[in-house]
Amino acid sequence: MDTDMTTSGGFNLLIDLANVPAELQQGIRAIATHAPQRNISLAENDDLQDVEFHWLLRFEKDPALPEGECSVMPDPLVDTSADQNRTAIVVRYHRKIEAFRSLGRILGASRQIQGPDPENTRTLLDYTERACYENQAVMIDCSRGGVLKQSSVFDLMRNCALMGINMMQLYTEDTYEMEGETFFGYLRGGYSRQELVSMDDYAFALGIELVPCIQTLGHLGQMLQWPKYHVYRDTNEVLLANWDETYNLIEKMITTISSPLRSKRIHIGLDEAGGVGEGRYRQIFGYEDPSRVFLLHLKRVQDICKKLDLQPMIWSDMLFTLANKNNSLAGYYDGGTPKLADNLPPDIDLVYWDYYHTASQSYAAKIEQHRELGCANPWVATAAWTWNRFWCALPFTFATIQASCQASKRKDQGVKNMMITIWGDEGHECDMFSALPAMYYFADHGYTQDDEIDLDRLKNCFEGVCGASFDDWVYASKIDQVTDMDTPLTLKTHFAPNTSKYLLWEDPFLSHISPQYAHMDLETHYSEVATKLAKAIEFKEEYPQNARLRMAYHVATVLSLKCHLHSRMALAYQFGRRQELYELTEGRLVDLQVAVDQLWKYHRSMWHKSNKPFGWEVVEMRYEQQQQQQQQVSVEAGAGSLGSQNGVEGIMHRRGSFADGDDQRPSIPEFETLREAMYEYAGCNLLMDYARVSTPTRPG
Repeated sequence: MDTDMTTSGGFNLLIDLANVPAELQQGIRAIATHAPQRNISLAENDDLQDVEFHWLLRFEKDPALPEGECSVMPDPLVDTSADQNRTAIVVRYHRKIEAFRSLGRILGASRQIQGPDPENTRTLLDYTERACYENQAVMIDCSRGGVLKQSSVFDLMRNCALMGINMMQLYTEDTYEMEGETFFGYLRGGYSRQELVSMDDYAFALGIELVPCIQTLGHLGQMLQWPKYHVYRDTNEVLLANWDETYNLIEKMITTISSPLRSKRIHIGLDEAGGVGEGRYRQIFGYEDPSRVFLLHLKRVQDICKKLDLQPMIWSDMLFTLANKNNSLAGYYDGGTPKLADNLPPDIDLVYWDYYHTASQSYAAKIEQHRELGCANPWVATAAWTWNRFWCALPFTFATIQASCQASKRKDQGVKNMMITIWGDEGHECDMFSALPAMYYFADHGYTQDDEIDLDRLKNCFEGVCGASFDDWVYASKIDQVTDMDTPLTLKTHFAPNTSKYLLWEDPFLSHISPQYAHMDLETHYSEVATKLAKAIEFKEEYPQNARLRMAYHVATVLSLKCHLHSRMALAYQFGRRQELYELTEGRLVDLQVAVDQLWKYHRSMWHKSNKPFGWEVVEMRYEQQQQQQQQVSVEAGAGSLGSQNGVEGIMHRRGSFADGDDQRPSIPEFETLREAMYEYAGCNLLMDYARVSTPTRPG
């Protein structure tokens, strides 16, 4: 028996493995071992009276229950009346996943009760719950630089099980090893066959189906960049369709990724394949309508799946954008139903992905269009906004999840399968675990027919399952949310700004983004965010996983020093206030350099704990460039190097010193050139990538 009863809060739970079905035991052992609150103990043929516990749990499989249903109630077979501090609870389930979700809810209830109170316990833990979907899935990006370590995948799987998410897809463009194909995923840290087998076994023990998720047309630029694969190219990103060797390669890819897994499903991608049929294809075969090229390619890939006894699903956007001759989001969301029903291969599951709308009507209309295409049971994919940023944009994420779930749960017009995606575009800079509140919010929507979820219960469950404060993690999103504007509920496409990213990577000397926020006091905003996050991190015993807030804390600290620094230095220079410029360069700029160094070290440590090492070099180069740029500001402003004894030498290597008392003021064009707002009226409501913000100059 596990005798470690130390707990950081909540009641102690005891699970008698003698009364746990065999199919649950491995998963329960894993959950108990890694419970963040350290409040689950296991007993096996022991005298339960000798064990310190408050709630005794028993699990019972009941095939008579409808699929997806689970009930939790006081256990009639156990008499705890002699000890008012103890309550026995029985969990009756049909599917394994609902048993684990019930354990998650019990962990949440343990955070809600302040003291031994059997009546309160019975109120909280006497309920029946039923899943709204046959499958509720999470897809995690392992292709944008960061490939999650196996241990990180296990962590996420345990969280998914306790939330009630019964499917996981690891998005792997080229990040899985393929025999004889050295340059497939070359130096990218792809998963080995043994890793895939181990992850599938772990998922199975937790009631989760691990489904392969790859690409078989577009998004293959990482592979196609190498000379060995040039022959397979239509464009730099898209495979050459209608060529037999391409389908030999695709069959090898599908066989490689699917054979280690139990699932007979496979996600074959096919999204955002703009330019299909327009590159080498056109040179070789002549012009052919891209829609026809796409559909014929889909049919051939489907035939491969059928040969391997696999049920394929695809992202649906290309069916709309090709028909509308518009590769933008507008071509996907704003157009009508393509006239492709007669040409679309049967038995293809379509996944309608939409991360941008906040009104349920938008989702309802597009779901209906998918049915008009001939897909009776489309999937709907929402998203946790983790891409192109350092922390999940949680408030905006909640708004889009709620709208999509409201449409997806409509009686007679909803869907049977739903997915939340967690993307890592632009270098996988984000802490993927910052999406945990979004995952739980999404999961809870899958177990109620109501339009709204019980937010108070969710917060308690998040504490019990994830070991962190829900409110603190949501607050961390303020590194990107610098205004108090609510997310508008309109039919338009919306985006979550990534303010902290473009402020961090902006060249501190050129500061070409600064006019966007010149009218705002971002110094105060980020100082307040850093102060509050620092306090949240201190609650180690109550919220052990609040430690992950250090990422957002360090970002906020850096930006509290960096924002408006250029404008202050430029004004001091322009008005000849030498002492002020000296104080800024020797004081605040030095503090900024120290803060960036601390952020870099934490980010590097977090990456290597969570991900394989491959891909970090991309983020590392961004830090190196930022640190060098800040050092240049120090040098050019005349403050000397950080290594100087008094920091007043003034190493003006281009122009001579400005801090040494010369009457002749040197010329610093970076402080003299007028800045203009690039996006008039947008303010900080912008979503920009690294190339746009790191320099105003386009290389090449």
